[in-house]
Amino acid sequence: MSNLFKVENGKLVKARARALKKESLIEEWVADDPGLLGLDAIIIGRQVPTAQGKYIDLLALDRTGGLIVIELKKDRTPRDIVAQVLDYGSWVRTLVTPQIYELAERYCQKRLTTVFQDYFGERIPERLNGSHSMLIVASELDPASRRIVEYLSEEHGVSINTAFFNVFEADGQEWLTTDFLLDQSEVEERSERKVRPPWSGYYFVNAGIGEDRSWADMTKFGFVGACGGDFYTKRLGQLSEGDKLFAYQKGLGYVGYGIVTSSKTLASEFETENGLLFDQPLDQPNLKRNADDSSKAEFVVGVDWQTTFEPEKAKTFKGAFANQNIVCKLRDPATIDFLMQEFEVKAG
Repeated sequence: MSNLFKVENGKLVKARARALKKESLIEEWVADDPGLLGLDAIIIGRQVPTAQGKYIDLLALDRTGGLIVIELKKDRTPRDIVAQVLDYGSWVRTLVTPQIYELAERYCQKRLTTVFQDYFGERIPERLNGSHSMLIVASELDPASRRIVEYLSEEHGVSINTAFFNVFEADGQEWLTTDFLLDQSEVEERSERKVRPPWSGYYFVNAGIGEDRSWADMTKFGFVGACGGDFYTKRLGQLSEGDKLFAYQKGLGYVGYGIVTSSKTLASEFETENGLLFDQPLDQPNLKRNADDSSKAEFVVGVDWQTTFEPEKAKTFKGAFANQNIVCKLRDPATIDFLMQEFEVKAG
């Protein structure tokens, strides 16, 4: 379990870890905001009835149209919760697009196309449930759960993971942190090997243009970044010098192709051609926000941009690959062919 410390009078005061008093609260929190678990997804069902007469705690839909079964451990034994979530996964995989629309619109009380467009800023894929994953959520972990989930994921490539909430207390205050049992990118990678094309050699990276970073800054000073804690920024660690990437802007399309020049580092320590990044005339000063707090600060990877487009001229097509993760491997053949042509990238 992680540790949490408070800085007080120049000294570190360790917060006491404890169990969540009401685990039922987790369902409420995640239903309101799945981003608490690092999920870029929308909840489309709660207590969803299955054909076997059981009820899935939460069902979510990601931007690729994939379904995510979210099940709380509550007071069930490790064997019971894992068996339950696998049973739910076996049922969810049978759902076809019209069924998903029906249950989603019943829960959301809106057209699913509208909900999807409002959240992701793009049109919903024509075909839903091309893949599904399972996530067990717990306030505490036990050795048996850890072994079973690791075995299914690492040995059999099942897209299953456990997210857990850690609660800390000190001086009458409470803090809550979330994390995955397994590295979610590795879980996805193992699962994808079984059902998806081989890796193209190119990475997909979310540019995240907005109030915290500017595309003009990224192209001028040669970087791409992420912030919001290790849960998000650790994926930048997948990139190494020489790696090739395509940058994507949510809701618009692909805006850049580049080659990594340096590995992940704090933005405040990133060296440009003219000195430290934070000493440059930044278009978006918010990049410096939380610079003194490494748990929230911006991290960047150096990039030599080969071809870029302004966001309003982003390159995309109906069905182009997109993903909620900061970094992932590009595998979709149609998207790769399209990008290599639009960005004039030569194979090899």
